[in-house]
Amino acid sequence: MHEDLLLLDSIRLNFSQAGLHFMNITIGFIMFGVALDIRWDQFMDVLRNPRKVAIGLSAQFLLLPAVTFVAVWIFGKYITPSVAFGMILVASCPGGNVSNFISSVAKANVALSVSLTAAGTILAVFMTPLNFAFWGKLYSTTSPLLRPITIDAIDMFRTVVILLGIPVFAGIIFSQKLPRLTQKIKKPIKILSLILFAAFVLLAFRNNYDYFIKYAKWIVLLVFVHNAMALFTGYFTASAFGLNRIDRRTISIETGIQNSGLGLVLLFNPKIFPPDLNM
Repeated sequence: MHEDLLLLDSIRLNFSQAGLHFMNITIGFIMFGVALDIRWDQFMDVLRNPRKVAIGLSAQFLLLPAVTFVAVWIFGKYITPSVAFGMILVASCPGGNVSNFISSVAKANVALSVSLTAAGTILAVFMTPLNFAFWGKLYSTTSPLLRPITIDAIDMFRTVVILLGIPVFAGIIFSQKLPRLTQKIKKPIKILSLILFAAFVLLAFRNNYDYFIKYAKWIVLLVFVHNAMALFTGYFTASAFGLNRIDRRTISIETGIQNSGLGLVLLFNPKIFPPDLNM
């Protein structure tokens, strides 16, 4: 393992408690905005076309975490345990709403993308904690850790419900009860969400500039490899079930675009991701 990469486990990023609170509020606000585009009739579309949605959700919530686990287990000597846990955590997160936009640009099946995002966002309230608890614990017993980590699945579930479940359900109900107001505020909320998230990213970059510059090449490589793996997982899963090219492209995009903001929130929760996870 390269010496620089090995040192990644000893890094403690500079995030103040106020910064973490800001991140929590930002993610909740973003998810509320995402839910304004989710309608109950989209779930009826899922019921009417369950096969494609089931294939997409299986690729996202069943195969991707499993493939990620196998990858970090096989290439364990080239990555550190903390990096491996981070990859498993990201693989456990739901797809991001950006996938709908990318699907439209890529001329994919936008209706299927929206259905997968809607169903996946709701399902993630249960599947994200379950996947990370299962695969994280399994990895900790096979990795060169001094001790298996203890993942508090209940605390993780509570965090996901607060940051994902509540804002999403609130957004859906808001859009159903106040459709005219929803149409007026949707665009401003999306713009404000992007501004807030960009502000958080810039603040994090400023506070950890030296780390980003020193380890950028490794971080970019790992992110590229993991995203490529996620995209291929979605594509080949859809191919295996005989879906057409447009649907394969859609499921590939949906599987490959994770809600990284939620992953960051969970990452910095000390009860879920122990701060002393260094070798």
